Amino acid sequence: MQIAVISDTHMGTPPAWLDAVYARWLGPSDVLIHCGDITSSAAWSYFLQHDNFLCVRGNCDWDPELAERLEPMLTAQVGPLKVGVTHGWGPRSQVPVQVARAFGPDFDLVCYGHTHARDWSVVEGVRVCNPGSLGENGSLALVHVDRDGGLRCEFIDAL
Repeated sequence: MQIAVISDTHMGTPPAWLDAVYARWLGPSDVLIHCGDITSSAAWSYFLQHDNFLCVRGNCDWDPELAERLEPMLTAQVGPLKVGVTHGWGPRSQVPVQVARAFGPDFDLVCYGHTHARDWSVVEGVRVCNPGSLGENGSLALVHVDRDGGLRCEFIDAL
């Protein structure tokens, strides 16, 4: 199984380059997770073309439609994994700790954004993933789930 994780797209109208990124990495993934700061209904609608799209609200998601439809945190069963998704909050250096504590060690994977910095680490016993910023520098993460439940992360420079 492959999970595509993106965050901080900060897009109004989806740019032309997004079609190639979607076709190569996002669309073929079994699940597409967006960790907030999608920022527009147009971008949100674009990503809804994925059959298994999960998205949370970020601190820049002021569009009334997004604010109404998106929660700040969500929990999902993704294949064998219990996955938590949030944008993140607080000082950037503390975000991984805050999100790990918010979900706790019962989660197999916690995906977050906000810092625009890639992260694949274990924080207080919780595996966390931050894909970086798709909108700022074309960064995304592909999380590969092995048959035995093992996880590995591949960071992609999409631009």
